[in-house]
Amino acid sequence: MNKRSLFLTVLAVLVCTCGFANVRLPKAFTDNMVLQRHMPVAIWGWSDPGEEVAIVFAGQYVKTTASRSGEWLVKLNPMPAICNGQEMVITGKNTVVLKNVVVGEVWVCSGQSNMEMPLNSWGQPRNACTDEEISGDYSFVRFNRARHELSKTAVQDVPSDGWKLCKDGVQKDCTACGFHFAVRLHKELGVPVGLIDVNWGGSRIDSWMPDEAWNNLPETKDTGAQQIAKRTEAEKAEYHHAGGMYYGMLAPWVPYAIRGAIWYQGCSNAGEGGFYYYKQKAMIQEWRKVWNQGAFPFYWVQLANYKEPNDDPNQKLEWAQIRDAQTRCMEVENTGQAVIIDIGEEKDIHPRNKYMVGNRLAAWALTQDYGKPVPFRSPLFKEVEFKDGKAFVKFDNVGEGLVVGQQNDREFIKVDGGELKRFAIAGADKVYHWATAKIVAPDTVEVSCPDVPEPAAVRYAWQMNPSGCNLYNAEGLPATPFTSEK
Repeated sequence: MNKRSLFLTVLAVLVCTCGFANVRLPKAFTDNMVLQRHMPVAIWGWSDPGEEVAIVFAGQYVKTTASRSGEWLVKLNPMPAICNGQEMVITGKNTVVLKNVVVGEVWVCSGQSNMEMPLNSWGQPRNACTDEEISGDYSFVRFNRARHELSKTAVQDVPSDGWKLCKDGVQKDCTACGFHFAVRLHKELGVPVGLIDVNWGGSRIDSWMPDEAWNNLPETKDTGAQQIAKRTEAEKAEYHHAGGMYYGMLAPWVPYAIRGAIWYQGCSNAGEGGFYYYKQKAMIQEWRKVWNQGAFPFYWVQLANYKEPNDDPNQKLEWAQIRDAQTRCMEVENTGQAVIIDIGEEKDIHPRNKYMVGNRLAAWALTQDYGKPVPFRSPLFKEVEFKDGKAFVKFDNVGEGLVVGQQNDREFIKVDGGELKRFAIAGADKVYHWATAKIVAPDTVEVSCPDVPEPAAVRYAWQMNPSGCNLYNAEGLPATPFTSEK
């Protein structure tokens, strides 16, 4: 080996050695990040084993010593909101300076393509946003969007390019649901909002469930074992079975302090009917366990109306059943559901009106988590009484009373004298017929059909696309699809 080659070899070794010695951070921590206010905030990374690492931010100074494997973690004390960007300085054998760091509210935005769909709608003509929303300065909203990554074990680093500001058109790549959710929160709270934008189009809920989640409920144990076996024995392309996306994309965010999560998924599990309830319940429980922040809020979007309307009241029920499973999941503590049965698309599984989706999700958070009471609950079936050949259906969450209505883009219109649609009624034979329905009290709808003289069951919006369903509360929230059958 000549002297020049020897020199280059030694230099390469020194560069590698120094690189390992440097304090390093995962892509959860970059310029422009949002930290969660009013909670202890974990900051972590890697360095040399035994290296002392110190962090200075917003008047706090904390330090720790890296473990034998070179990992370290510190926690900042809870902070109020900080709207003006600050520097965070991390010092070990080197110094890392993160710029424009703020403190506000942080939410996970996860699911499949309807949460992944960005403001630019992948270049397709949409009404997901206005021209101002896609190009203006909304830098109080910041997002960290994960690239698609599959793994059968938890990866260490977040597969992203870091935090970005929603300004100058950069927001075109931000989750549209999350963006409108965040804008509504900022409008009401006046603090920065950070979105952990972790989604994958076409994904099943199975791929977002850590292995341990399947053991949370007896109903899911066997299915979980089968899914884990498929993933363990498969090539990487098949890691979507049981946790592949969770481990590759969401696990490296733990234990980043968050307020809660919003979720839009279910289309890819639509054939499972009521079993989806158990999967979502088990997943929520496990996410809360791994984050170790108690029962943090978890809000989701019920599947929208989709495909060509069908005039058969006994239509195949796949999507009706998955919607019902989603509704049942509201039994889980500190959860909520945004109903969007009125804004779906006949020919597109991706509803264009993400503004309403984000705002209906935000209404749950504002009322439940921030003490800003706004209308947030959709009317929900309570009970039915069959009397004199009619069904008298009572609802909870009627606000100022039930109304006939219509949602036009961002505007809700009350239709005085309008006719209720998409109610169906059946006798003991369980054969449904379209019915006449009318509001007879602030919380009650009367349903009848001459072909069913002795009704035994009633449904509303219980189809793939119950086009024209138009029962709302006076505050403009659509009634939740239901069946009275057990």
